[in-house]
Amino acid sequence: MSFINSLEATFQTNSNPENAIAMSKYMKNKFPFFGIKTPDRRQLLSVLWKENKQEIQSNPRKIARILFSKPEREFHYCAIEILIKELKNNFQEDDIHLIEELITTNSWWDSVDTISKYILGGYLSQFPQNITKIISKFSKSNNLWLNRSTILFQLGYKTKTDFELLKKICITHQNSKEFFIQKAIGWALREFAKTDSQAVKEFVLVNNLKPLSRKEALKNLPIA
Repeated sequence: MSFINSLEATFQTNSNPENAIAMSKYMKNKFPFFGIKTPDRRQLLSVLWKENKQEIQSNPRKIARILFSKPEREFHYCAIEILIKELKNNFQEDDIHLIEELITTNSWWDSVDTISKYILGGYLSQFPQNITKIISKFSKSNNLWLNRSTILFQLGYKTKTDFELLKKICITHQNSKEFFIQKAIGWALREFAKTDSQAVKEFVLVNNLKPLSRKEALKNLPIA
């Protein structure tokens, strides 16, 4: 595909080995980087996106899969950003298979959090009838990142948040020893507290959440 070939060549040309080492270290050396910082990467992507607009609009899912199969992290970020824009309010019902694939491929907090909020969250907003089935499946999975996605998918929902569902998910995972689960519970509750602080406070104070989850949930709330 000409877009992917052009993107790869552009990233190679603009690579920065010194930045790459630092960026990989920040991500616990889980992924190699070209060393292109986010504003520069987005600018490079924007130019190529305009030049290959038709190709991307016609094949966003295929392009995303190919980009996610590549080792460098910048490709994964581009794949996510393409899907966020191209699939917004235009998901197909079977896109859930792609979403699950992306969450469980090259998984780390930076990709999973964005996919959860903007892609899984967008998909389930478009297909709310699938929420119970999908969230139940992901929540019961042995995959940490699928579990985390169920806690975070409503981050952008604000007043449309199903707080009963969020509470149920939090209780399901409240005894998890995983840092990323404990942190997600606190983050999701803290975010909903911007909509209903009293409901969050009451929930946290009567449930035996892990200290990290509790701390994060109540970070911006007075206890008294």
